[in-house]
Formats: sequence, structure tokens, C-alpha cells
Amino acid sequence: MYERTLNFRSEVIALVKSIPRGRLMTYGQIAALAGSPRAARVVGGIAHYGDPALPWQRVVNKKGYLASGYPGGRRGHLAALENEGIKITNNRAPIESLIWWPKTK
Repeated sequence: MYERTLNFRSEVIALVKSIPRGRLMTYGQIAALAGSPRAARVVGGIAHYGDPALPWQRVVNKKGYLASGYPGGRRGHLAALENEGIKITNNRAPIESLIWWPKTK
């Protein structure tokens, strides 16, 4: 079980590192690609307690809404995304046009 948890965490981190500037992924999408499709909240926990140097600002919920747990809250998340040129309306990113899928192995 412990090794599975480490593998999942490593996969999540690798996926977040790979998100290109100006593009977005969802917590659920990352969880599914890392092998645990029902673990979106776990991805959120990894984001909340993980390495702040990773581009966590590029991760939003399935509808594109910003995270209140992001450093600085939704305002901090908004500022980080706008810094990348992503336009936010009512705390929501245009996920439909900015969703990013990594190439499969």
C-alpha cells in the first residue's frame, strides 16, 4: 500500500510538472491519469501540502473554478493564472478551451 501511495504521488507530481504554461488540468483528470480516478481530493491534498514551486496554479476543479486552498486563496490563484495570460471570469477559468491532455506513453 505504501509503495502504491508513493507511486501515485510521484505520478501526480510528474503530471503537474508537465502542464504547459497557459494550459490547465483538473484534479480529477490528474487522479485518473495517475491511476486512481476517484482520488481528486487526494490530488488536492498533494497540492495543498506539496512543493509550492510546482505549477499548481494550472490545476482547477472539473468546472474550472479556482481553489480556495491555494496560497492567497482564490485571489492568489486568480493572480497566478492571470500572470500566465489566462482570463478568469467569476473565479472560473475557461476549462473547455484550455484543458490539456499529455501525450500517452
